[in-house]
Amino acid sequence: MFKGITLRSCLIALFFSAFQAFGLYHVHSVSGVTEGGVLGLTLLLSHHFAISPAVSGFILNAACYLLGWKTLGRVFLIYSVVCTGGFSIAYAIIEQFPPLWPNLYQYPLWAAVLGALFIGIGVGVCVRIGGASCGDDALAMSLSRVFRCKIEIIYLICDLTVLLLSLTYIPFRRIAYSLLTVLLSGRIIGVVQRMRWKKRRSL
Repeated sequence: MFKGITLRSCLIALFFSAFQAFGLYHVHSVSGVTEGGVLGLTLLLSHHFAISPAVSGFILNAACYLLGWKTLGRVFLIYSVVCTGGFSIAYAIIEQFPPLWPNLYQYPLWAAVLGALFIGIGVGVCVRIGGASCGDDALAMSLSRVFRCKIEIIYLICDLTVLLLSLTYIPFRRIAYSLLTVLLSGRIIGVVQRMRWKKRRSL
């Protein structure tokens, strides 16, 4: 492997990227409770300015990854390729099957908590390893390094900004549940990122 890259970390990144994809499909896609960040911003631009998320999403994510590469280096970029690829492949497979909880839309509180667990743990492990599965994570990791502050604070600021702007077209009740999942997932990401992992003894 490349210097600073291990097969074990790549496999862990693939697993937890798939974990995120599972939560996004089975919880967020059916509940109407979502995250902020790049996804929320692309929907906002689409609603108000008729800019396709395919275009805005590509530009915004590319800019975030470019910043991450400049700030965090080549190891970040390689792990991010692993995380992004793992997420996309897993989601493509998972969406071939019906959602496990199709009635989750009727229980937004449960959806907010459950979604936060999937995103928080999945993203947190990938960030802990050193990669990002989407532009939001790359931006948060970069700004956390630049400003030397906790990563959950960066997530919170970015997500709150997008969610507040989204009030221009999304009902407040749904935004409130989205705010809850953002607060919880950001906190979980920060906790997982700072966890001490036991190092395996060399044989």
